[in-house]
Amino acid sequence: MTRAIALAATVLLLLGCGGAKAPEKRIIVLGFDGMDYSLARELIDEGRLPNFARLEREGSFTPLETSVPPESPVAWSNFITGMDSGGHGIFDFIHRDPATLLPYASDSRALPEGFTLKLGKWRFPITGGGFESLRQGEPFWKTLEESGIETWILRMPANYPTSGLATRELSGMGTPDLNGASFFSFYTSELFYPTEGITGGEVFEWDVYDNVAEHKLFAAENPLIEDGERLSVDFKVYLDPAIQAAKIEVADDVELVLRVGEWSDWVAIEFDLLPFKSLHGICRFYLKSIEPELELYVSPINFDPLLPDAPISTPASYATELAEADGRFYTQGMPEDTKALTGGVLEIDQFLEQAAIAGREIADQYQSVLADFTDSTAGLLFYYTGNPDQISHAMWITRDPQHPAWDEETYGRYRDLIPSVYESLDRMVGHTLDTMSSDTTLVVMSDHGFASWRRSLNLNTWLVENGFMVLSDPDLEVDPGFFGNVDWSRTRAYGMGINGLYINLQGREKNGVVSPSEREALMDEIATALLATIDPETGAPAVTKVYRREEVYKDRGQLEIGPDIQMGYAKGTRGSSQGALGDIEPQVLRDNLDDWSGDHIMDHESVPGVLFTSRQLAREAPSLKSLAAAIIAEMDVKAEFPQ
Repeated sequence: MTRAIALAATVLLLLGCGGAKAPEKRIIVLGFDGMDYSLARELIDEGRLPNFARLEREGSFTPLETSVPPESPVAWSNFITGMDSGGHGIFDFIHRDPATLLPYASDSRALPEGFTLKLGKWRFPITGGGFESLRQGEPFWKTLEESGIETWILRMPANYPTSGLATRELSGMGTPDLNGASFFSFYTSELFYPTEGITGGEVFEWDVYDNVAEHKLFAAENPLIEDGERLSVDFKVYLDPAIQAAKIEVADDVELVLRVGEWSDWVAIEFDLLPFKSLHGICRFYLKSIEPELELYVSPINFDPLLPDAPISTPASYATELAEADGRFYTQGMPEDTKALTGGVLEIDQFLEQAAIAGREIADQYQSVLADFTDSTAGLLFYYTGNPDQISHAMWITRDPQHPAWDEETYGRYRDLIPSVYESLDRMVGHTLDTMSSDTTLVVMSDHGFASWRRSLNLNTWLVENGFMVLSDPDLEVDPGFFGNVDWSRTRAYGMGINGLYINLQGREKNGVVSPSEREALMDEIATALLATIDPETGAPAVTKVYRREEVYKDRGQLEIGPDIQMGYAKGTRGSSQGALGDIEPQVLRDNLDDWSGDHIMDHESVPGVLFTSRQLAREAPSLKSLAAAIIAEMDVKAEFPQ
């Protein structure tokens, strides 16, 4: 989804714009993204998670089988629909169009605008537009609602735009910012600031004259203007080096003062689309330094929940109700700004402070939501936090001194970081147990576990070295990226996405050369070679599972969208980020020296999630795919799910 298309769909929404009985049973489901079974077991045994221990004593604690592959949009879609990827059609963060070999976001897209009226430089969308979820299948809460049970679904991943099928919904992972994704801004007076490695934000250079600097805050292109000019708002910064502080003025009506190392509260931003129409956002400022360089971080500009211009809640007013009760909040899908950390814009302590702000905001909001739920006639509350997942991605190295990027001085003092995050989850559980009524069942679950990411495998490089992919110029010193040096006339397979391997099939792929009759034999050959691949650094297999789509996925309807093979990398190894979009690296396997030190996109059996229940469920739930049906059965609803 491009920035302009995503914003155009939002603009279209701007321009186009009997009581239930109390249930006999209630269920609260807490979704803790990335909570690892083994670590939870360890911390319970150490006495550090007393409320999780209470759940285990009174109910159950078991591993929860994750999805294939164990990527968050896939895993949560399994839970939501009760189907695997063959049914719901989400196989990765990205899919590919076989006719063009271009990638696209797997979970949602902006719809074309339809008829547009043009008057001078202005464009007025009249019909069409909006957003569409690409996930197939019905969410489990629809079954409950059809049985007369109110459901509240807050921050569910892979649910943007909200389904509109629950009584109350707030979108979660997958919700964009006003730039169409999640893009921070970093303003610096340093000349030629190094931008290599910055993938989730923009760097702007500015000059300081007489202790004053000025620039603009940017959103996406204005879809109502023919030339595609970006939406922007002016701001100025007045410095006081003597007290290491700055006054920030945004437009003509916002003023705040920050000291170096201080975060602002939410700041409301209004972008003019037309003289009579605006787009509303919020952001946080962080004053990183004044001397020797003026450096200012600005968070991604979120949709303002007090004035939401995107389909982030059901009903549309619900986001506003939440903000009026507890204040503005992050509406973007993953608020912890890991990209600012991995890009070197925020240092570790600064990232952890920002992540803590996001985590507290979600936890504080949950207390109000839980109180409202307790006083309501609703039967199911789902509430999610991705805080443990995002912190684990960035900081799992603190649990692994054997990681190739380990540095005692840098990471040694954070050894207790991730256990402390689990302790914060334990407090949420304790508050829930102390608040909920006796007719309520508490379920705590995660979509997958976690592992140290020590080694990186480039699948496309492996395909080249094993003769399944052929380069146009094998002697080219610098790969152009995105399959730019691939000879498709002699290439039989390629990788796209972190786990996906596709056969270059005749009649399907743009440049297909493998006949359908040769497909099975080729997959046999590739699978055998992959499973025989030994990592020279560890002496162990680099790949422990090779999942053929026809064998691993039991549901049907969307099978043809997905890869022919999904990779099951050995625990500790993950597909390289560069290879996911077609880059050919010099080595098949290399040490992972990136700041993203933890992951879960590996052999799915090696990274199970968790399932805690406050009482034994009537129906077993060994996997994410089976959990929703168990919840429905626990509510005494007889309907089969999935239907």
